[in-house]
Amino acid sequence: MYHPPSDISENPNRWILHLTSADNRHALPLFTSILNTVCAYDPVGLGVPYNHLLFTDLSEPLVETALQIMIVTLDHDTTMSPRAESEQNASETPDNLFINYLSRIHRDEDFHFILSGIVRLLNNPLVQTYLPNSTKKVHFHQELLVFFWKVCDYNKKFLYYVLKSSELLDILVPILYHLNDSRADQSRVGLMHIGVFILLLLSGERNFGVRLNKPYTATIPMDIPVFTGTHADLLIVVFHKIITTGHQRLQPLFDCLLTILVNVSPYLKTLSMVASTKLLHLLEAFSTPWFLFSAASNHHLVFFLLEIFNNIIQYQFDGNSNLVYTIIRKRQVFHSLANLPTDYGAIAKSMNRRTKGRDTVTSSSEIDSGRAESDPSHGESGEKEEVAMEGSRPALPAEPGTLNATLPDTPHIGQMTERESAHPPANESEGVVGVTGVEDMKDLKEKKTSKKDASKVKSSNGNESSFSRSVKTGPWMVHKNTGFQKIATN
Repeated sequence: MYHPPSDISENPNRWILHLTSADNRHALPLFTSILNTVCAYDPVGLGVPYNHLLFTDLSEPLVETALQIMIVTLDHDTTMSPRAESEQNASETPDNLFINYLSRIHRDEDFHFILSGIVRLLNNPLVQTYLPNSTKKVHFHQELLVFFWKVCDYNKKFLYYVLKSSELLDILVPILYHLNDSRADQSRVGLMHIGVFILLLLSGERNFGVRLNKPYTATIPMDIPVFTGTHADLLIVVFHKIITTGHQRLQPLFDCLLTILVNVSPYLKTLSMVASTKLLHLLEAFSTPWFLFSAASNHHLVFFLLEIFNNIIQYQFDGNSNLVYTIIRKRQVFHSLANLPTDYGAIAKSMNRRTKGRDTVTSSSEIDSGRAESDPSHGESGEKEEVAMEGSRPALPAEPGTLNATLPDTPHIGQMTERESAHPPANESEGVVGVTGVEDMKDLKEKKTSKKDASKVKSSNGNESSFSRSVKTGPWMVHKNTGFQKIATN
């Protein structure tokens, strides 16, 4: 159990070796029976409400055990590395017949049976009914994802069938649901990895990116902002949630998450304003000098985001007005990225400024929290929190006893983001050039007052009014009432 996969060919498990070898004449019936048991299971049954509370379901533990046996046998791949020959054991390790049988499935009816069973079991915990807890929910989604990964890995025809099937998005939504739900739990980091790897495998095909343009109309309660858009918007919003609110052990997955978005970006026809804002927020966070210079490979994340913007603007410009507007509105982020410090002194200065800024933000947040405790109405005028979907619950952290993260602590993404507006207010002293002292300001005010008084006196005496003054510019005269008039020259 604790051997690395490369040692399987040298030290195979004897039980699995006998179960999946040609010496076991029941290998094929066992394989088909396990596969049928898993894919034919329907936890809802006839749909009678609360039937799982009245009767004991003996099939669920059977299906879960069958799934685990199937995964263990498929993971025992004896062809991964050449087996070292020795004098004591010169015979070659027999092939795994379970992997052989799985890779030889080719009929569309069999593919439909396997895919329908996996989709039904993956979507079972997400089913919403009017009666609370009226349907049975299974909890072996992690084994299902591993099994789906194994089938796609060993049978490429099944992978292509999934990409052509209309049930492709029915695989995507539960994966995103479990990724979003597990982002704060360090004990489920394996589930996060397998879910991201499945999406990375699917995103390499064009049909996956095209399918993402289908409108998202599901009512699954997820701890994400409410939006109206496509499945691509759901993908971006969930990935943004994982990056910004996930734990430290998910940092190695940032490259994979952005690579998935890069792969599908040329096919995204329309992005909502929520998804566009999330993408720009990621660029704003990853392009800060503190984050860029803190590790040697952090600039790759900025490259991925810029490639996403480039692909969408180049191939799908017409329908992505929200993204274009957000880019223009956040143009200061790109200006700051273009003017990054390059010498050591400027880099050190920006890093020190960021450290001081974090300290200031921390102290101000403590003051605001103290005010909020003393005055409940304080903070209502500030920014409102994002409204999550109805019925959703926040991601829970790991239970006590799980391993803590060993990576260095990274500050919250709100502290890494520049708190500057994309439209800075106009400078009130724009017309005052060269006035630096208080006395100069007084002189300027006195001059303005004297000019106003003089204009009032002229208008009251019946002389030339301040609104009818004209300015001569060569042979033309600019009149404020009648516009341009030609001056007669003798």
